Amino acid sequence: MLAVGITVTVYLNATIPLGHAGMTEEEALDLRMQQRQNQDMNTLAGILIGVGFLLVLISFGARPRR
Repeated sequence: MLAVGITVTVYLNATIPLGHAGMTEEEALDLRMQQRQNQDMNTLAGILIGVGFLLVLISFGARPRR
């Protein structure tokens, strides 16, 4: 989960939608929607990293003690 979350985060940060000068209102609206979707996916990837890290911590804590 950690590796997948980190990979998705790196990919999303590399493919941030960018605008250009002279965009129409429709293009600007589409750009804002794409940027919002990218931000939401980045948030979900962060949650995935957090859950993966939590599972790693639980697995270390669940080891039997000698």
